[in-house]
Amino acid sequence: MPNRLCVATPTTQRQMQRRSRSIIAVLSIPIAVALVFGVGAAIRGHEGSSSLTLEASLSDRKLSVMRDGETIGSYPIAIGSPTHPTPPGFYRIKTIVWNPDWIPPDQPWARGKAPAGPGSADNPMRTVKIFFREPDFYIHGTNNPKSLGEAASHGCLRMDPNQAAEVALMVMDNSGITRDWDWVKGILHIGETRAVRLQVAAPFTITN
Repeated sequence: MPNRLCVATPTTQRQMQRRSRSIIAVLSIPIAVALVFGVGAAIRGHEGSSSLTLEASLSDRKLSVMRDGETIGSYPIAIGSPTHPTPPGFYRIKTIVWNPDWIPPDQPWARGKAPAGPGSADNPMRTVKIFFREPDFYIHGTNNPKSLGEAASHGCLRMDPNQAAEVALMVMDNSGITRDWDWVKGILHIGETRAVRLQVAAPFTITN
């Protein structure tokens, strides 16, 4: 096979320089495009982040829901009693259980209590449980709305059942799971328990 290497003459050197400048100019376009797409990819990487955040103030006995920093809902809550305090801290809501049953925990205060099915009059859980520290701590609709504003629970946060459902629907919608009240009523009507696992967790801060 013939050797095609050769020594460049001044003419060919000028031609090669012009070609090199042309190639650099052409290559700079994909590089710029790649940089733009790189930024776009970084932006898209944050599309799964939560625009919804929740905050609970133990001293105010209030739960607030914010979207992009703006408060869109504020609700009274019951917090843990002094002997069973609600743990302050930063959490991420990933699981919601609709129409939950109740299984007494392995705790002294629950000794002798019987399990209660969804919707049972003996079930202290109403409508929905919104877990913030699984499996022991969650926000839930209560069968004792008179306790709202008090330090009365065993560590969980109690809410009015309809307001708890409203918050749960907002948290689900934030994760791309959009449901309405008819969907909730259908679950309650047939007595079904349904767990929803969220792809986008909602940040939840509990302060003293």
